Amino acid sequence: MSGFSPEWLALREPADVRARDPGLSMALAAHLAGREQIEVVDLGCGTGANIRTTAPALGPVQNWTLVDYDPILLEAARAALLEWADEASENGESIALTKEGRAIAVRFRQADLMQNLEAVIGGRPDLVTASALFDLCSVDFIGRTARAVAAEGAAFYTVLTYDGMQMWSPAHPADAEMTAAFNAHQQTDKGFGSAAGPAAPEALALAFREQGYAVQEASSPWRIESAEQALIDMLADGFAGAVAEVGRVAPDVIADWLTVRRTGSIVGHTDTLALPPG
Repeated sequence: MSGFSPEWLALREPADVRARDPGLSMALAAHLAGREQIEVVDLGCGTGANIRTTAPALGPVQNWTLVDYDPILLEAARAALLEWADEASENGESIALTKEGRAIAVRFRQADLMQNLEAVIGGRPDLVTASALFDLCSVDFIGRTARAVAAEGAAFYTVLTYDGMQMWSPAHPADAEMTAAFNAHQQTDKGFGSAAGPAAPEALALAFREQGYAVQEASSPWRIESAEQALIDMLADGFAGAVAEVGRVAPDVIADWLTVRRTGSIVGHTDTLALPPG
């Protein structure tokens, strides 16, 4: 799967960071506390926003493998992490970072998760993590992920899984109709089979509980106001474009919806932490 630009990911990153539930992050940190070092696999890493937000909550020595299908995003992640670090050095395909006293080694892996999921997760990581990924994946793929993570005995932490809720300011009479059509679009194939879309949080919880994991969930909605007008505008355009592709809303209704200048948006997400038994 590909198709996300570095510019879009950079624009959404501040909203992503604000939305994450701090309680689950603390619970993850407590689970991993005391380990001499931790091994982390980040699925669908994009430009590296997940490591930049998760690593500061974890221990002093961390080894991350960032995985994405898109080589352009992997290069963008490398550049962004080198800039983010307090100190950094490069060693071929890997980089060594120091950030707030933490030693963070990062390697980058281009892989097709649909074809190579189990191989990517293999190697006994302590943590498998992702951000804004699993609503794009099928229920079968979610089940594969849970089984692969459980086979390694790793913890699992994913954030910002879309849950189907959208609210726009100011409101429009077609908001509910548009959201229903958008949610139908979210269930089309994004490269991982027919996507779970808004059902992904429930599918994740069920899949990991079937593996004997203890699952915690928390709401992590985007709350975007007019100070982030560029993000609101891009969201509205993308939302309307997805609705148009489904064909369930009349074109004149979509056009009228787009005439309203949005000044705020709330988009529902769920964070999920699954810890292995024992």
